[in-house]
Amino acid sequence: MTTIHQSSTKQDILEYLLKQSQATAFELAEILEVSPQAIRRHLKDLETEELVLYSVAEQPGMGRPQHVYQLSRRGKERLRHSEGYGDFAVSLLDTLAQTVGHDQFKSILQKQWQRKAQEYRESVGKGSLQERVANLVELRKAEGFMAEFHPVDSGSTSVEGFIYIEHNCAISNVAESFPSVCGHELEMFAAVLPDCTVERTHWLINGEHRCGYLVQRN
Repeated sequence: MTTIHQSSTKQDILEYLLKQSQATAFELAEILEVSPQAIRRHLKDLETEELVLYSVAEQPGMGRPQHVYQLSRRGKERLRHSEGYGDFAVSLLDTLAQTVGHDQFKSILQKQWQRKAQEYRESVGKGSLQERVANLVELRKAEGFMAEFHPVDSGSTSVEGFIYIEHNCAISNVAESFPSVCGHELEMFAAVLPDCTVERTHWLINGEHRCGYLVQRN
């Protein structure tokens, strides 16, 4: 079987579908600045690899029906980071929980996230909020998260804020089995940015196609 790494365009297609949930071949060609013919060839290859699937959308009037593409389950898993290690981590945590008991297990998880928060806080530095959020994005990317951030239009207020987004979850297997991990992750972001309020706005576990956080300076 060929791998997605052989074509950066195929990788771009998969990542765009992960971010946007779905797209037509024409939309992909326009966004990625590749000819529609080339995009359709890539999509055909991705279909063969069972990484994408499509539904048919009827067009108003006399327009031809269009194929609307989205990631298959296999496609989503292909974009996850270290899937095999994720399975191992779930098994390890399950064994640990059974061995030490619920309360001790909860305490161990909390200490682990506190340690991670300290590492992140040292790495993001003491620059402006935008610089720190940008550094956090790069740290998460290095760990397999497809992360990005955007400034918030504060309107008439002077509160500085950003939307921090993760389009995938590098620890999704763990999060599905131990949802409390996500709560610790939220606490971790708040600890990394102690002068800010961090609020979850989107959650993959709830069926949404991204995890999102609103970061606002206090």
